[in-house]
Amino acid sequence: MASGKKEQRREARERLVARREADARRARWRGRLLVGGALVAVLGIAVGVGMYASKSAGSGPSEAAGKPFVRPAHTSGTDGVVVPYGGAGAKDVVSVWLDPRCPFCAGVETGLGGTFKERADAGAYRVEYHFATFLDGSLGGKGSKRALNALGAAVNESPEKFMDYLQVLYRNHPPKETDDRFGSTSTLLELADRVPGLRSPAFDRAVEELTYMPWVDKVSRAFEGSGKKGTPVVEINGKEVNVLTGRGLDTVTPEAFDRLVAENRRQ
Repeated sequence: MASGKKEQRREARERLVARREADARRARWRGRLLVGGALVAVLGIAVGVGMYASKSAGSGPSEAAGKPFVRPAHTSGTDGVVVPYGGAGAKDVVSVWLDPRCPFCAGVETGLGGTFKERADAGAYRVEYHFATFLDGSLGGKGSKRALNALGAAVNESPEKFMDYLQVLYRNHPPKETDDRFGSTSTLLELADRVPGLRSPAFDRAVEELTYMPWVDKVSRAFEGSGKKGTPVVEINGKEVNVLTGRGLDTVTPEAFDRLVAENRRQ
């Protein structure tokens, strides 16, 4: 009898774990498909944001036309399409894919961005940021690309200022991805005031003159070729992990993410 009760408890725990994992997967896909419903209404095509993103990460008129390619300092990869933070020799790598206009990306960064920075500072792992700009193409506007241009100007100043500015942008993220607030360079500069020492003549000029737009286009195309179906995506040493809880934009706790890292460390 005792053995039967133990088996029932074990099965109940397994069902609870499975239900939580299913809820988290649904939350992830809600984030990816958020734009999909709008696209169906506008385009009359049954297509979700993931498929659309893979085809149009760099769509729309480019503000990079006629500008020379300038690679921001402190970037890595071909043409600097990756923004790393933390020690180059760190054994473990947390990779994060974000679109600046994506509300679920804002949830990930506001929920875990501080943890990413703190753990990277402590040498626990390196963080590598990858960016998409498909929401400009699918919804219209310029906010994803212009925000990424400003982030390029920030990382050119220093990785630390990039991390701080990324947090500021997402803490002040428009509640709806249809709001193209980040399409305003004056708004991006006003938000940069909240990062001590970020505003400089060089930074302001890069934001206002869209200096890094050719780099933005290369970053956008790198996402398009990555095989990722949408944003946000978080990987630990190449293994995708789900950090959304299924409750709105909430993420797992920093402690829970630490456990995910521990479970996926390189041997």
